[in-house]
Amino acid sequence: MRSMLAATLMLVATGAPAGAQMTAPSTLGSKPKPVTTVPIRPALQTPADTANAMAQAERLAIQSDLAWVGQYNGAITGDVSERMVAAIKEFQKARGGKATGVLNPQERAVLAETARRKQETVGWKIVTDPTTGARLGVPLKLAPQQSSDANGAKWSSSTGTIQIQLSRRKEADPTTAKLAEREKKEPAGRNIDYTVVKPDFFVLSGMQGLKKFYLRGTFKGDEVRILTILYDQATEGTVEPVVIAMSSAFNPFPSGAQIAGPPPRKTVEYGTGVIVSDDGAIVADRVVTDGCLAIAIAGYGNVDRVAEDKDHDLALLRIYGARGLKPLALSEGTAKSAVEITGIADPQNQGGAAVASSVKASVTQIGGGGDAALAPPPALGFSGAAALDGDGKFAGIALLKPALVAGPPNSTPAAQAVVVPADTVREFLKANGVNAAGASPDAKAAVVRVICVRK
Repeated sequence: MRSMLAATLMLVATGAPAGAQMTAPSTLGSKPKPVTTVPIRPALQTPADTANAMAQAERLAIQSDLAWVGQYNGAITGDVSERMVAAIKEFQKARGGKATGVLNPQERAVLAETARRKQETVGWKIVTDPTTGARLGVPLKLAPQQSSDANGAKWSSSTGTIQIQLSRRKEADPTTAKLAEREKKEPAGRNIDYTVVKPDFFVLSGMQGLKKFYLRGTFKGDEVRILTILYDQATEGTVEPVVIAMSSAFNPFPSGAQIAGPPPRKTVEYGTGVIVSDDGAIVADRVVTDGCLAIAIAGYGNVDRVAEDKDHDLALLRIYGARGLKPLALSEGTAKSAVEITGIADPQNQGGAAVASSVKASVTQIGGGGDAALAPPPALGFSGAAALDGDGKFAGIALLKPALVAGPPNSTPAAQAVVVPADTVREFLKANGVNAAGASPDAKAAVVRVICVRK
C-alpha cells in the first residue's frame, strides 16, 4: 500500500498526465488478472416515483378527478398506489393516448376539466349537518329533497331512486367489528359483497332489496355515525363515482377548522380585468368579484358590477368618468393549441407590483365549442386575464378554477384553469349593450388589477 501511494505521489509531482495509468509491478512468471467491468445504468423513474414527487394536494386532486371520471375506485388519501397508476393508464387509453401512467400537462388539464363538469352535473357540494356537525359531500342535483331530525339527515331524489342517509345513535362500548356485524343484519335482507373493518371505521356494500347500497360508519365515545347511500341499479353509472367521493369526503366528527370543497373566500381577493371599451367596460372573473363589499380597479378607484354570466363565470364591471383607457381589440382569434396569457399576478406573489406580465400555456378543447382547458395554470391573480393566440389576436378570457377535491376534509384544492372563448365573451358583451370597439392590440396596456374587498 505504501509503495502504491508513493508511486501515485511521484506521478503527481512529476506532472504525469491526468489520464496516465500506472502499470502494477508484475511478478516473474505470473500473468495479470483480467479486470471485469460492470456498466452502471441509472435507475429508471417509475410512474409511482413521479407521483410521489408531487405535492400532496396535487396527488389528492388527481385521485379525486380520476374517481369522478370513473377510473379510480380507491380511497382518496393522496397516497400513491398501483391502483392509482393503473387508473391513470386507463384514463390515457380511454382518450386514445399512450398508457404511461404519468399525466402530461394536456392530459392533466383534460382530466381536471372533465371531473369538474361531472361535479357540476350532479350538483356536488360539501355540506354540514346542523344537528350533528358532520361534514359530507352531497350530489344536490341528484338528491335535492332534504329532511332532518335529532337522529340524522336524509337527502333523496324525487322518485326515491337515490337516497342518502346520515344516521346517529348511542351504543355502549362500540367497536367497528361489532358495528359492522350489526349493520350486516339490519335491516333484514341485506346481501353483503364487500366488507372492510378497520379500528377507526368500517365499510359495507352490496344489495338491499332491489337497490345497491354503500355504508361507511365510525364512532366516537358512545356515539355512532353512519353514512348510507342507496341507489337503483339503473343509476349505477352515474352514482358510483359519487359514492367514492362521498366516502372519502365524509367527516363524521369534525374538529377545528375544516377545508373541504372550495377554499374559504379571502377578505381581499385579487384578479385581472380586461378593458373592452373606451367608456369604461371591463370583463373580469365572476367568482373573484362575488360577495364583495367593494370592487376597485387599481389606479382608477371603485367600480360597479353591472352584469354576470353564471354559465361561463364572466362579470362585466364599469368604471365611470375614467379617461385615457386603452381597450383591447377583440379581434377574431381562436384558442387552438397554445395561447399567451396576459394578466397581473396577486401582489403577494410579486412583491406588491402592479405590472402586467405574460405567460404561455397549452390549450386542450373539452367537448364541442365550450371552454378549453389551460396547462399549466397561470399564477394567482391572473383569473380574468386576456388570452391571445399565436397571431396576437384575442382568443378569450383565462379563468382559474379551484378544484373540488373529494378527499380528506383538510386537503387543499389545487387550482386549474380554462379559457372562455372569444366568441362567448363577445356575445356576453353584446347582450349587455357593450360596444367592444377597442383598437389596441397591446394586452398589457388593456389589463388592470381587480380588487375585491369582503367582510
